[in-house]
Amino acid sequence: MRQFALSFVLIFAAGWAAAFEIENRAQFGASGSGQVLRIISTADIGFFEPMIISFLAENPDTEIDYVVASSTEMMRAIHDEGHAFDLAISSAMDLQTKLANDGKAQRYTSAATQSLPDWAIWNDMLFAFTQEPAAIVVSKHAFGDLPLPRDRHELINLLRQHPDRFRGRVGTYDVRQSGLGYLFATQDTRASETYWRLTEVFGALEAKLYCCSSDMIEAVKTGELLIAYNVLGSYAMNREDRSDFAIILPSDFTTVMLRTAMIPYNAPSPVLSGAFVDHLLRRSHGPEAQPLSHPDLDLSRVEAALNRIRIGPGLLVFLDQLKKRAFLSEWESAILQN
Repeated sequence: MRQFALSFVLIFAAGWAAAFEIENRAQFGASGSGQVLRIISTADIGFFEPMIISFLAENPDTEIDYVVASSTEMMRAIHDEGHAFDLAISSAMDLQTKLANDGKAQRYTSAATQSLPDWAIWNDMLFAFTQEPAAIVVSKHAFGDLPLPRDRHELINLLRQHPDRFRGRVGTYDVRQSGLGYLFATQDTRASETYWRLTEVFGALEAKLYCCSSDMIEAVKTGELLIAYNVLGSYAMNREDRSDFAIILPSDFTTVMLRTAMIPYNAPSPVLSGAFVDHLLRRSHGPEAQPLSHPDLDLSRVEAALNRIRIGPGLLVFLDQLKKRAFLSEWESAILQN
């Protein structure tokens, strides 16, 4: 199987006239087969590769061109520049909803989509295939004898009691740049006012800001950070060195993101797109599912605290430009205190 990756480059190939920034790119499967599935995704290659491999095992004459981009760059590519992809897969549920709501998605129905629970489908255009919690990831070794926080209140108290230890060593999303980070932040504020107190504490401790979960988790691994807030628990759990981390699902509430797939309105190979959607859903739902999230990331143990984000137009509220500017202004005041 052939695979290659390009890191942090601009796309000028494959007929893309306008350039949008990508983070990585890989090609899988039968080169020159004539049957190409073009996927744009926010999911890291390593996280999503098992799903690609299992699809190719059933469809060996297919080539998959997999492009990794941030959710905002995906929005730019599809919504603003009209690039043609067969599938768009994203963790930013609000931006996916906007794409579908703005006519940038095709409807698709099949036996697999019709068997989905209500929370996993919207308007036959968005299909959820993972449930991924926002977690607090901490370094077991660096924490030493300090107690691990079980919820946001305990995290606030811990940071206030030990400012010298945690100054400059707490990380979270830069919500101005990360679509998923913005989604998690706005959902946190809907669930509790604690978020703003926590953000102010982060600001006082000169928290470091990141684009994505994988970078924050790696920073915890290297010791640059002691705590990473609101990272994808699935990314931490799927690492081979996960025993180095404590992955905390906050007991006050655990926000759960649904990673969704959609078929763009201008997909070059919509039949192949539908086949991949069906494969995703069969592998992710039902008694014989083999989900991408690690089986040890058991949400049933925090069922009472789950705050599952619902797909639908309610997610568009914080995409309103006035509301977004107001939110970002308040966020910057809280976290950029110097």
